[in-house]
Amino acid sequence: MILINLLPHRQEKRQRRKIAFFAGLGAAAVVGLIIIALWWFVLQHLISNQQQRNQFLSAEITRLEAQIKDIATLKAEIEALKARQKAVEDLQTDRNVPVRLLNELVKQTPEGVYLTSVKQTGNVVAVNGVAQTNERVSEFLRNTAYSSEWLTRPELVEIRVGGQGAGRDARRLFDFSMRLNLKQPADAAKTASGAASVPAAATRKP
Repeated sequence: MILINLLPHRQEKRQRRKIAFFAGLGAAAVVGLIIIALWWFVLQHLISNQQQRNQFLSAEITRLEAQIKDIATLKAEIEALKARQKAVEDLQTDRNVPVRLLNELVKQTPEGVYLTSVKQTGNVVAVNGVAQTNERVSEFLRNTAYSSEWLTRPELVEIRVGGQGAGRDARRLFDFSMRLNLKQPADAAKTASGAASVPAAATRKP
């Protein structure tokens, strides 16, 4: 017996294909939405991590800036202390300068030379005195130029015939004035060490 299907099978197949198409389209849409949602969550996670890193870096930068300010303050305090220490040392050195100056003048003044006035202006010392002869003045200049640890660059300003000494051996005296330069303590120390090394080197010669 032959069976004949009189139902509209082509329409049913078309309907099934349409349903399968929309089902596949819906499944693809759902999968796409899931992928988009996962990507959004990943992006949010990355953004959150980056924000945390930025906050950490900002906190560290703030802490380092505070430390830099503290270091700058400490440096300023150290510089101020150094300046105060130098001022105290300079004051102590300046207090000793008149004593050293007078002591050096006593050491370098030869016999027959008498100092009448000594005036210091900064590192320049003006000396006035009386000498028995011109040679005594020249000796005084040589002593201060080559033998003094604290005096340097002597310059004869004036020498002239002055009064006459008293007594049986009275002779014509010479009034003179000269300028000297006072060495700084560091320069004087170098001069002293150099002068001390010369005899030591001389003793080592065969």
